[in-house]
Amino acid sequence: MAQKSFASSGDLTEKEQTLEVLDDGVYALTAEGDPNVGAIEGEDFLVCFEALATPVAAGEWLAKLREHTDKPVRYLVLSHYHAVRVLGASAFDAEVIVAHENTRALVAERGKEDWESEFGRMPRLAKGADSVPGLTWPTLTFSDRLTIDLGGDRGDLVLQYCGRGHTEGDIVAWLPRQKILFAGDLVEAEAALYTGDAFHRDWASATLDRVKAFGAEALIGGRGAVSRGRDAVDAAIEQTRGFLDVMIREVGAVQRAGGTLKEAFERTHAALAPRYGHWPIFEHCLPFDVSRLWDELSGIERPVIWTAQRDREVWDQLQG
Repeated sequence: MAQKSFASSGDLTEKEQTLEVLDDGVYALTAEGDPNVGAIEGEDFLVCFEALATPVAAGEWLAKLREHTDKPVRYLVLSHYHAVRVLGASAFDAEVIVAHENTRALVAERGKEDWESEFGRMPRLAKGADSVPGLTWPTLTFSDRLTIDLGGDRGDLVLQYCGRGHTEGDIVAWLPRQKILFAGDLVEAEAALYTGDAFHRDWASATLDRVKAFGAEALIGGRGAVSRGRDAVDAAIEQTRGFLDVMIREVGAVQRAGGTLKEAFERTHAALAPRYGHWPIFEHCLPFDVSRLWDELSGIERPVIWTAQRDREVWDQLQG
């Protein structure tokens, strides 16, 4: 069998981007399994959701957005901390950068390591990497809920913490009037989950229950197509939960039997591949996912920091 290219280092094909207008002044950009971004118009300002990996990449998204609106960006909302989601922030020239308080703590704790790790794993996303001026720091944080008045008759945008999941600082952005939810990486619509910094058991239970309880009629996940209609939204949430449940079951079974991390990876891969294996970044994510879950089930409460060296060691052990 041929050696698999490390993570997504061999995936250099540009993905087709699709800008969708979901409602009056509500936009989503999807890209065949690459990270999604969005924007919501206020009366005289914009709220942008996610920042992409570099200012160059973010600038390309903003150029598409400017075909629809020239309002200035007042708020840039970061759903969580991962380098490919946040390091393009300087392109937005936002007045306020909003994130959960746990996300700010993660930037301080592991921001530099994550930057090196993620750009090594996904070099294609790091377009114009030398345009990144430094770590992205939130200027406004909150613990539970933050409401942004969009002005005029546009209603509110509610930023909500639903519990630990993809990281310990994920938030969603909810438009109650339009019933549209930007879910960040807490939900993926037919794209594999990255769980290397996750809290799998919380995510698969209470956190996704809270996400589902919004009753959204359109959902933009972290990757994959926009889910339209309640049935499609619920399906995306349950696909995400199903991926997590299979991982928890299979890794837990190997651990209880006294097996090895390699055995847990192989068993989990075999269980997930028939349903999820053709989804974007499945082979990339799974070694890091299983490694983190193995730690979590071993009693290591918080994710071990990923470094470029640790990435390679885990990859060689499990995918080599």
